[in-house]
Amino acid sequence: MYRNDAHDSKAPEVDARLTEQPNPRSARIDQLSTLEIVDLINAEDRMVAEAVAEERREIARCVELVVDTFRRGGRLIYVGAGTSGRLGVLDAAEMPPTYGTDPAMVQGVIAGGYDALVRAQEGAEDRLEDGARAMDERGVGSLDFVLGIASSGTTPYVHGALGRARELGARTGFLLCTYPDSELSKVHDVVIAPLVGPEVITGSTRMKAGTATKMVLNTITTAAMVRLGKVYGNLMVDLQVTCEKLRDRGERILMQVLDIERQVAGSLLEDAGGHVKTAIVMGRLGLDQAEARRRLIEAGGVITRLTGDLTHRRGSGRREGRQ
Repeated sequence: MYRNDAHDSKAPEVDARLTEQPNPRSARIDQLSTLEIVDLINAEDRMVAEAVAEERREIARCVELVVDTFRRGGRLIYVGAGTSGRLGVLDAAEMPPTYGTDPAMVQGVIAGGYDALVRAQEGAEDRLEDGARAMDERGVGSLDFVLGIASSGTTPYVHGALGRARELGARTGFLLCTYPDSELSKVHDVVIAPLVGPEVITGSTRMKAGTATKMVLNTITTAAMVRLGKVYGNLMVDLQVTCEKLRDRGERILMQVLDIERQVAGSLLEDAGGHVKTAIVMGRLGLDQAEARRRLIEAGGVITRLTGDLTHRRGSGRREGRQ
């Protein structure tokens, strides 16, 4: 899983990993004008969405695993090194403000620790035992789902983490941007491999591979949160107001859904403890905060079970607010 195929000693060595192969389309990039360089990079980037689309079934499979994990009380844990690790940490960090999740629900683990987020820790990815130790430190168990992220598919830290996670009973997945080893599908519950092709700058996987990784992670967590009822229509109604930007967004959501004025929306949001979903149920059904939260819990957090489809409810709110 970690070695390259042997080559004839008389032939130049060619790395079998797609992420390490030279790109013939950018072979003379150092001779191009600035605009030509920009156009070339843009042309290569256009291939990314199509490559991700080819993996739609595997991504959907991963989403189902993640949703089942959350419903069982487990966690989604990303593990990666370098750019892959940073993207996992980024996606995890964006869940609480966007969907009101517990910070422990989605976690990002990066080789070299959090110092590696701002300064490269290149040697940190080479130790399998460090990846395994990270799983022990987080108490990974049978309820959890661990997704390894490694564009090249060979990062020892990631393999060490996934191997230990499986020993601890967790389900595992692998996200890479090269041809997957046949063993990967046998070992893991899901393998996602968007083949974006060689990078514009050979081996610079922060580019197309990084973009593909970001797209896949966005899709996994967004789809999972939708399935968990944290979205009403296409509105992020489970957000928790923690800053002025989110307060403004929360008030605008209430104005749109309940057809009320800004001042009424602000008061309602305050009464709901800053939780937009609770405020919608309070406003729609004329309940206090405690009763609205109780009913949401009974409905599994799915607001449509209490208030109906958003597209059929717009404009039916009471402009004067709750009675």
